[in-house]
Amino acid sequence: QVQLVESGGGLVQPGGSMRLSCAASGSTFSSYDMGWFRQAPGKEREFVAAINRSGSNSYYTNYANSVKGRFTISRDNAKNTVYLQMISLKPEDTAVYYCAATYRHFRNIPDDYDYWGQGTQVTVSS
Repeated sequence: QVQLVESGGGLVQPGGSMRLSCAASGSTFSSYDMGWFRQAPGKEREFVAAINRSGSNSYYTNYANSVKGRFTISRDNAKNTVYLQMISLKPEDTAVYYCAATYRHFRNIPDDYDYWGQGTQVTVSS
């Protein structure tokens, strides 16, 4: 079992940048694929980005079309942390952002993830 705690959310102006962090504890972090999801008021939770567990040379990453080219997911297994770097933020990026962990490989739907953090609010507004 793994516990996840997100941090780094807040208020940012349109066009700004923000980095979210998700610290993991309680289990072998490098054994999980990790994902970021978000949920805006009145909407379903949606996939943002995912990164696979330790690879031999590099990590596989996947992004929602709406964030491709603006968001970057990365992980540091030595620090048991996954990051979401966000640039060129838009008002439509406003949501609660959740990190999640899964035993499965290369997944982008919430039901395939086993562990969730409590979420961190990101608000993009002038």
